[in-house]
Amino acid sequence: MNLLTSLGLVASEEVLSGFGLLLLLVAAWGGDKAARTVTVASILALAAVAVMAVPSLMLSRAGVDVSAFDGQFAQDSFASYAKLLIYLGAAVTLLVAPNFFEKAGVYRAEFPILVLFAALGMGIMVSATDMLTLYVGLELNSLAAYVLAAMLRTDERSAEAGLKYFVLGSLASGILLFGISLTYGFTGSTNFGAIHESLSHGLPTGALFGIVFVLSGLAFKISAVPFHMWTPDVYEGAPTPVTTFFATAPKAAAMALLIRVCVSAFGSQTEAWQQIVMAAALLSIVVGALGAIGQSNIKRLLAYSSINNVGFMLLGLAAGTLEGVAGTLVYLAIYVVMSVVSFGAVLMLTDVDGNQVEAIADLGGLSKVKPGLAAAMAMVMFSLAGIPPLFGFWGKFVVFMAVVKAGYVPLAAIGIAASVIGAFYYLKVIKVMYFDEPSGKIGGKCLASHTAIVVIGCLFISPLGYLLTGPLGRLAESAVSALTHG
Repeated sequence: MNLLTSLGLVASEEVLSGFGLLLLLVAAWGGDKAARTVTVASILALAAVAVMAVPSLMLSRAGVDVSAFDGQFAQDSFASYAKLLIYLGAAVTLLVAPNFFEKAGVYRAEFPILVLFAALGMGIMVSATDMLTLYVGLELNSLAAYVLAAMLRTDERSAEAGLKYFVLGSLASGILLFGISLTYGFTGSTNFGAIHESLSHGLPTGALFGIVFVLSGLAFKISAVPFHMWTPDVYEGAPTPVTTFFATAPKAAAMALLIRVCVSAFGSQTEAWQQIVMAAALLSIVVGALGAIGQSNIKRLLAYSSINNVGFMLLGLAAGTLEGVAGTLVYLAIYVVMSVVSFGAVLMLTDVDGNQVEAIADLGGLSKVKPGLAAAMAMVMFSLAGIPPLFGFWGKFVVFMAVVKAGYVPLAAIGIAASVIGAFYYLKVIKVMYFDEPSGKIGGKCLASHTAIVVIGCLFISPLGYLLTGPLGRLAESAVSALTHG
């Protein structure tokens, strides 16, 4: 494949790179006064690359025809599925960020540019078919994310969150690099296809350690137990729009990357990584459920909720079947929308001065003060808990069905039992909103942009979402089919 063909396949990454560099110049000359303009341009760039990703997904593109740079990059339907979720999370972040930061008087023009470059890195991550490409994309995303976490310099919690994320993220990168070096040393290649072929002839002990370290490094990025310790602190300390970003786009990218590595690179030794994923799934479900019970901050509660939901997504991968992977992708899409709604609602929890209200106790009597907002939060809490008829139930259902069909009935039983525990802390939030006396803390105006995002998201997670089960399932199957080609 010649260079021009390869450059054509990475067109979306070229668009994001070009926009990012151009907007960087605009920000340098225009200063923070150009922040709104840069934000609008960034959203338009994300919309453009999202449109570019649609044909690949709809046409189920896969194999050598979509492989670029001698097998280091693949613009296939699997990558397109993940990229649409990434661009959605990034665009929503840019929609809600300006008003939040302008209230604090610190909205900087580089914020949307950092989000754009983070999205570029995540796009490279999900298209990576080589360990080196994987690492380049991962670090491009991570370097932007560290700065985003510490963006609110007037808040000590934000600086602390950025520092913790940086230190622990650097450690995870080192673990990942060590795993990549071991994998290369015992398979003779960094290309996913070549690793798959090499491992089909046997699994050396060194390669097994390589698999363990690679999966450990990636587990940090999805905040799976036991690599979850950064999540509650970073979710609480980072500015809420940044937390919205962390809960959506990077989560989707890291989960998609983990799936591609397990299936495309280590797929010939499924039993080697299956046990690791099973353990991480069960631990994440249990620790996420139990850890959330004692939380008094809504953002920390949602952080443990994300750990819990990552566990359910990992169950589909742990099944070791393509049906299980498709179930994970369906769950991932639903989870991204639920996260958008939950943090969109959190952004609307403000006092009369426009300051953020995060204490769960301060949500007391919200149903009497802001019944629409309380209803939206109740919907998302029930949906995250997987209670029918809300659409969050469907995500859990398809994953558990795949696990049962794969013959892992005890695994599904433990997951279902743990989901009952998780329902407790979601119901606690609803109880505070509907049955406690009004706290008098929440009285700020709800912005039209935030309201629109929450309303649209609520329509998706409502029973109307079941109308999308067929199309969403077909798109997931189309994405998964790309993993078995070339």
